[in-house]
Amino acid sequence: MLIWVLVIFSLLVISFLIFLAVTGGLKFPWIQFYVKGKESGFSFSEISLLRQVAQENRLKNPTTLFWSVKTLDRCIRSAIVGFRSKGTEEQQRNLEFLNKLFDFRARVEFNQPKYRLGLTSTRSITPGQTFKITLGGSGVYLSKLIETNRRYMAVTYPRGNPLPPGFSWSKQPLKVYFWRQEDAGYYFETKVVGDFLDRKVPILHINHVDNLVRTQKRGSVRREVGASGHIYPLKTINQANEQLESGGGLRCKVLDISEDGAALAVGGKAKAGIAVKLQVELNGEGVILSGVARSVDFKQKNNVSILHIQANKPSLLMRSRILSYVYALFQTDKKVSATPAS
Repeated sequence: MLIWVLVIFSLLVISFLIFLAVTGGLKFPWIQFYVKGKESGFSFSEISLLRQVAQENRLKNPTTLFWSVKTLDRCIRSAIVGFRSKGTEEQQRNLEFLNKLFDFRARVEFNQPKYRLGLTSTRSITPGQTFKITLGGSGVYLSKLIETNRRYMAVTYPRGNPLPPGFSWSKQPLKVYFWRQEDAGYYFETKVVGDFLDRKVPILHINHVDNLVRTQKRGSVRREVGASGHIYPLKTINQANEQLESGGGLRCKVLDISEDGAALAVGGKAKAGIAVKLQVELNGEGVILSGVARSVDFKQKNNVSILHIQANKPSLLMRSRILSYVYALFQTDKKVSATPAS
């Protein structure tokens, strides 16, 4: 009986060694790979998937998958090219595989210091930053930071709803929100210390704040588009579908896109709350995204409305197409930025 146990054990050991040799286990310390993966917050099954990716792409240092977006982009691109060559890109199993890789890619992207390290003081805000200012019950006003010094910030005169004759911003308490590119949203409360309406370029001086509140830390990654598309009004968002339309629709310009939404420019005055279906061509493929316009910015001078669409969750196929464009996997232009849902 003992002899048979030893024989079976020996066979198992030999089989395991053969497995390691075939999968490259004797060429790289995979135990270190799994330890690094666990330290990075990945599950055992996720680490096994990334190991498969590393082996298929013959990475010299597979642990780069846990921190290098460049390495992940190379691997995702390689997988897509491989599926396309076999005509299997749209198979469910392969779509699920690609979308898991995109999940990893987003996690590694947002683990970068530029997303994790935020602002704590208004003294660090870069000139040119746009502010949304709330004044009591008068509404929301837009302003832009011109310059900052040790004592105060100089901002452009707020634009928004008309104020009563003789109104002065001086000493008014303000609630200010802004979105910092590739970072997060911020909120702070301050007070106006100077109203210079009489200057050639009217400005306000507002107090600095050293206790910024960081909100909407990470949503999704977006990329500028600048391409023409079409939108199709929906009676309700429940009518959303991903069928390609052969014609009709309202022409629009797609300003940017992410898996969570898009910003669109349309002629005329639009209202928030409308449900639409967007159709645009990206990387030579039809992309469809349906959602609701959560906010609208009307540019009266140009008679154009900017719709900020919060989208329904796209299918695996549409998500793959969108993120292939967002991460510029097949372009040299790699400019992307983090943003909350549009």
